[in-house]
Amino acid sequence: MRALVILLFALGAATSSHAAEASAVRRLALFVGVNDGGPERVRLRYAETDAKAFALVLSELGGVLPQDRVLLTDVDRAGVLAGFDRVRKLAEGVRASGARRVEVLLYYSGHSDDEGLLLKGQRLDYGELRRSLEGLPADVRIAVLDSCASGAFARKKGGVARPAFLVDSGIQVKGHAILTSSSADEASQESDRLGGSFFTHHLLSGLRGAADVTHDGRVTLTEAYQFAFHETLARTERTQGGAQHPNYDIELAGTGDLVMTDLRATTAGLVLTEPLEGRLYVRDAVGTLVVEVQKVSGRATELGLAPGAYRARREFDGGVSETAFTLKEGVRTPLAPGDFLGVGHEATVMRGGGGGAIAPLSPQGRLQLPVNLSLVPTMSTNTLRAGRAQVENRFALGVVNGGAALGGGLALGLAGNVYDAEVSGVAMALGFNTSGADVDGAQLSLVTNVAGGAVRGAQATLGLNVSNGDVDGVGQLALGANVARGALGGVQAALGANVTTADATGVQLSLGVNHANGTMKGVQFTLGLNSVATAARGIQGSVLLNRAPSLTGMQLGLINLGGDVSGMQLGLINIADTVHGMQLGLVNVSDEVHGAPVGLVSYEKKGQLHLEVFGSDVQLTNLALKFGGRHFYTTLLAGIGPDDRFQRFSLGLGLGGHIPLGSRFWVDVDVAGSQVLSTRDPFSGRTNTLLTQGRAMLGFQVMPRLAVFAGPTYNVAFTWGEPEFAKLTTLPVRSHTIDTDTRMQRWPGFQVGVRL
Repeated sequence: MRALVILLFALGAATSSHAAEASAVRRLALFVGVNDGGPERVRLRYAETDAKAFALVLSELGGVLPQDRVLLTDVDRAGVLAGFDRVRKLAEGVRASGARRVEVLLYYSGHSDDEGLLLKGQRLDYGELRRSLEGLPADVRIAVLDSCASGAFARKKGGVARPAFLVDSGIQVKGHAILTSSSADEASQESDRLGGSFFTHHLLSGLRGAADVTHDGRVTLTEAYQFAFHETLARTERTQGGAQHPNYDIELAGTGDLVMTDLRATTAGLVLTEPLEGRLYVRDAVGTLVVEVQKVSGRATELGLAPGAYRARREFDGGVSETAFTLKEGVRTPLAPGDFLGVGHEATVMRGGGGGAIAPLSPQGRLQLPVNLSLVPTMSTNTLRAGRAQVENRFALGVVNGGAALGGGLALGLAGNVYDAEVSGVAMALGFNTSGADVDGAQLSLVTNVAGGAVRGAQATLGLNVSNGDVDGVGQLALGANVARGALGGVQAALGANVTTADATGVQLSLGVNHANGTMKGVQFTLGLNSVATAARGIQGSVLLNRAPSLTGMQLGLINLGGDVSGMQLGLINIADTVHGMQLGLVNVSDEVHGAPVGLVSYEKKGQLHLEVFGSDVQLTNLALKFGGRHFYTTLLAGIGPDDRFQRFSLGLGLGGHIPLGSRFWVDVDVAGSQVLSTRDPFSGRTNTLLTQGRAMLGFQVMPRLAVFAGPTYNVAFTWGEPEFAKLTTLPVRSHTIDTDTRMQRWPGFQVGVRL
């Protein structure tokens, strides 16, 4: 089940007499694509692709500036709401800058049901979605949902269906329109052949010009929707999911064109001439289907496309033909029937001088030739048999293999394998492997592997692995570095660095750097740096540094940096915001600890920080600085005395616990060790005296910053070398000679003092 929630905005295209008003219009857009609907939902393949494709069309032809758009992929409920907040702030800034009109577009592609959007196991109900939309300070808000049961959003309170959209000559329309790809009880479907959802694919084809029935170079919301309605219904009637019936709900008032795209906005264009007819499929250089249109003869049709190389496939009167062309800046390129070459003529294999066998076509419209032998892609059996047509092979052998795709087989390249689109199977080379789209299988090389899309399987090399999409399966293995420009579901292992630009679920192992630019669920181990951009759930282990803004699990390293930590930080230096668990290290720093900070120095911003002045049987005057958490603390000790001659002083350190007894009474229990030194010659080295103490203090809080305390101590003093003091206390002691150079004294004592 999939949901493609598109919030399209109305592009108010004014006539020449309203050029001044049009210049005051700002168009904002939020595009969201989420493949993951939760553990009970099948992971989609094209939700993120659809969101990116829609953003591209509106950027090229819809007047959405780069700074006025927000593109989000693989986000949860909070991420979508944060996206709304970003758009709201953009709209407020636009209003403040003096714009007289703000129009908003939001595009969401993902899962949904009859109650709301389903985002990584979380639900954003339609009521909250509508409130978020209505909360945007815009004149026009349009929502289009391509989703299972998406009609449920349109039938919610807030709109009444009307027979047609407003089309007028001004730019004064205000309100909202909601378009849905299916009714409240229908499924919305995506297609591997299209590389996206049916509804979005046909809507984008319409926006690129296929829906321009008035031939004025502009596509209105009415034209785009009606085109997508008829094409989606026709193309889904025979699918397993059943027919989709797009729907809509409009509440608009005023006058003005709701123009979605202006075909004159692009610097290049494709003109389908009047004589040309048939069903046309236009693909870009990497094989992505960008436009599908049923062309009728007798009138020309212009399509808005960016400059670049393209291929067109034509189905007409039972035959199939193809052509290749390049769109250039500032040029409208015509396409006529004579530009096409019949695929059957190029794909014929002669046997024994007899007739020909026409090679079959893949679902993507490519010629399927089982074997390719090549020196380089232009000098290969693919070129000899198919010319410039796109070819898909199952087995390839050569110096550098190439083609449109590898269709579930094996490619062996001495130097490399280069495929324009997807690779399904295994590509092996001594040098490099590249694919223009997804890899389902493995890329194995000595130098580098590059996937233009997702990797479902493995990439292994001595050098660099790059995936421009998600990585699932075994993962990426390299001596150099691994880069996944999407989510990770598997293993990244490298001597150098592992990087994923989205969430990671699995393991990252390296000697240098591991980084997940999203949530990490699993394990990161390295000698250098482990880094997570949002949250880590699992273990981070490094010799040097671990960093995570939020941690559920454990950090093990010399330096651990965490935001909200639920678990344990174990290292030389531990730093966190809020800790639910334990910090164990030499130095612990936090805002707040619900647990135990155990270390030589532990500082908690919301913990305790006290100065104590007290006297004891050992020292006449003592100062102590206590700092740490609510229940565990570190204390620094200094004392001098006890007689008037001030023959000695002491410096020490203690660790202990704080036990509240109601609102005013408390008990502190700790152990401490102090070095006792002579005031005359503290560093002579002739003697060394160590005082160890176990202390218990019962305190009473007189006021917020004043308490009194008293309690017993048990003291053990060790002396090495020539003794300078007969004993350290005025109380009776028990003395023991351990050896000729070491003596011990022990006794119970007391202390009384005040705490500030």
